[in-house]
Amino acid sequence: MQPLTESQIRSSFANEDAFDLSRMTLPGLHEILWEEREFLGWRDAHAIHRGYIVYWRDGEPVGIVLKAAGARMRPGIAAMCSFCRSPLPGGQVTLFTAPRAGQAGVDGSTIGQYICSDLSCSHLIRLVPPRSEVNPDPQAMVAMRAEGLTHRLRSFTDDVLRAS
Repeated sequence: MQPLTESQIRSSFANEDAFDLSRMTLPGLHEILWEEREFLGWRDAHAIHRGYIVYWRDGEPVGIVLKAAGARMRPGIAAMCSFCRSPLPGGQVTLFTAPRAGQAGVDGSTIGQYICSDLSCSHLIRLVPPRSEVNPDPQAMVAMRAEGLTHRLRSFTDDVLRAS
């Protein structure tokens, strides 16, 4: 992923108004290993139920504001992230909703997905077994997982940006 600036991030969101975005807290951009990400995802330190995803799409940054569900899954339940397809304990996957862009979002229309609670999908797809007879090329596995993650993220974004 190409690096993003604070200005690019703040101006990339399609499903939130400028006032709410002005209060958004950003992660430490200088600490991010951009080449190991398909998207920048983070939870707002000052608004625990808000999350953000920004990624490059057709040469432009696109951002989606997410709202985490207040309820958590019961302990002992397994879940799977819809983006990275990682099986995780239920407490590590959260139902996030994203208001649709435009008037549909203002009217309350949303799209929901179960996603890694900390939005760390880019890290999880890079956790692969070492080279072996079963997994002869770990880098190819990471590339395949990254392609799938990017495809599913793009599809989710299409749904958010589509007028209902």
